[in-house]
Amino acid sequence: MNFDFSQFGCNVFSDTVMRDKLPKSTYKELKKSIESSQPLTADVAEIVAEAMKDWAVEKGATHFTHWFQPMTNITAGKLDSFISPTPDGKIILEFSGKELTKGEPDASSFPNGGLRNTFEARGYTMWDCTSPAFIKDHTLYIPTAFCSYTGEALDAKTPLLRSMEVISNEAMRLLRAFGNTTSKRVIVTVGAEQEYFLIDRELYEKRLDLKICGRTLLGAKPPKGQEMEDHYFGRIRIRIADYMRQLDEELWKLGVTAKTKHNEVAPAQHELAPVFDSVNIACDHNQLTMELMRTIAKKNGLACLLHEKPFAHINGSGKHNNWSLCTDDGINLFEPGKNPYENIQFLTFLCAVITAVDEYSDLLRLSAAIAGNDYRLGANEAPPAIISIFLGEQLTSVLHHIAEGEKPQNQMESAFLQMGVETLPKLKKDDSDRNRTSPFAFTGNKFEFRMVGSSASIACANYILNTIVADVLSRFTDRLTNSKDFDGEIRRIIRDTMQQHGRIIFNGNNYTQEWVEEARRRGLPNLSNTVDAAAAYLEPKNISVLGRNHVLSEVECQSRYEILLENYSHIIMIEANTLLEMVKKLVIPASVEYIGSISDSYLKLKETGIQNHSIYGLLQNLSSLLDGIVDTTNRLEELVSSAPAESSLETAEYYRDQVLPKMEQTRTLVDRMEVVTDKKKWPMPSYTDLLHRV
Repeated sequence: MNFDFSQFGCNVFSDTVMRDKLPKSTYKELKKSIESSQPLTADVAEIVAEAMKDWAVEKGATHFTHWFQPMTNITAGKLDSFISPTPDGKIILEFSGKELTKGEPDASSFPNGGLRNTFEARGYTMWDCTSPAFIKDHTLYIPTAFCSYTGEALDAKTPLLRSMEVISNEAMRLLRAFGNTTSKRVIVTVGAEQEYFLIDRELYEKRLDLKICGRTLLGAKPPKGQEMEDHYFGRIRIRIADYMRQLDEELWKLGVTAKTKHNEVAPAQHELAPVFDSVNIACDHNQLTMELMRTIAKKNGLACLLHEKPFAHINGSGKHNNWSLCTDDGINLFEPGKNPYENIQFLTFLCAVITAVDEYSDLLRLSAAIAGNDYRLGANEAPPAIISIFLGEQLTSVLHHIAEGEKPQNQMESAFLQMGVETLPKLKKDDSDRNRTSPFAFTGNKFEFRMVGSSASIACANYILNTIVADVLSRFTDRLTNSKDFDGEIRRIIRDTMQQHGRIIFNGNNYTQEWVEEARRRGLPNLSNTVDAAAAYLEPKNISVLGRNHVLSEVECQSRYEILLENYSHIIMIEANTLLEMVKKLVIPASVEYIGSISDSYLKLKETGIQNHSIYGLLQNLSSLLDGIVDTTNRLEELVSSAPAESSLETAEYYRDQVLPKMEQTRTLVDRMEVVTDKKKWPMPSYTDLLHRV
């Protein structure tokens, strides 16, 4: 059945719907609020609420919810019906402007980092009119921000909205300095590529680790992983293709511009990429995408895994955050043009990014810090934990020449690819190759931040990126407006950028050990795990940049630090307890049973006079492995029960340094046991089952 593309966005209270459903004056006021960051009056909100309710009910909605993004990397919302009782025992459908603009969820029951006590429960959700409402599951979803009773942000959206304002303001100041009088605002645009795994639901239900933790805590290496490199961009299996079609269609109805889909590198791994949108909407759409990926998978007898490293021995999953700046009248500020040397506006914005990423590399690394990502970063499948920028040889050369006071040679016309087949079209070569090993790569007219984890919200990465770039833009603008030599000051800005921050540029292979050593010589930090990365929230320079740009206060930075460490500890604790349950209730009993069956066979042979040294050797090996498994399991249990609780940092360090290594030791022994155990006796699906039987 073909999708009716006229239904694109049919479940969205879009600009077209607003123009159709609202009085002209109300529509103009709402658009002004969306485009100029002005609050709505109560009268306008009342009219919008009535129209939104009527539209939603026509589409089959019975409830509404304030949809928000607490600091859990997933979304939340309580559902209220539109019904209101009347004195005659009947009902009417009502939805007021107050109900649209404000809600009151329990602020103490969500991660708050000490901002709220249990008895201080009041929190507020506030309508974000810049992201359109939509209908899903017979419910009107209203995107909202979430804050505490005292005004601190308790969500991912609020600092993102703050950062969008500050970078627009500072980018506009710089554009005005360059003589731009037509653009009115600058929009951060983002396209978030989402990687994920699909496995059979029946097999998933037999793996407690996947159900509880999202990743396998046990599992021997399969005979075939990704060695043949035959899955990437390969034929999509019929079952998966049907799932992808359903996912596309549901996303399209919600206005999500799902564009590209393909098989990823690892078996059972796939990717979806949307068209670029404003960062706030892109963030909301990515959350919707992850939710629908899971629900549609379940309907199709599949399980969608969004964990960064669901399987050992093969690639994990990330989320490539493609970030750019565009004016409201269509100018991409990172478009180099035919000759970047002559595009001094582009070079100035480029230098702002280089400076920001170098000065605040720890903050940018922090923005991708979650426990699951620690298993992925630096594992020759994802960028290392060291922040660097890839520019390509041409741009790097241009900046170096200007910094040294030289005029770069005129840029030659791009060469053509020579394929040796006359019937193939002639293609111009790009100015530089792609570098998929770089964590932060310039890719023609945007930057691709490749470190973000597949399960994470993209909000943190973007509000940090917006803030640090905006802060540098402000400094550049001050220098240019206070200088009597505009062109000379630009050259000095480029010179200072390359001399002071050129160390952050690396165009080589980020996967090599040589780069790790080189990065150390350059003084670039290598924050290899979430616990180390979390400290960036407490650095005075980082608190200062987030504070003076009104994105996060010092108290909000402290709370996010506490939340990050608490989440890390809780995740490792849950994984350890899950591993203990699996080993004690599944692995050990199965191993004992298998050893017993081998022992019986050995004794029967011995009774007949046959001495089989191979079987005896197998028994010794199995018994030795079982002893090791029991010992490490007991020690792991002791470690988990002895975890300190004096401070969030001490607890997180304990789980990282004590519990995780013992979990890995336990896993190694169990995986060795799996390899030598009869498959019929092993109590859970193997990697081969999970990855190759979809």
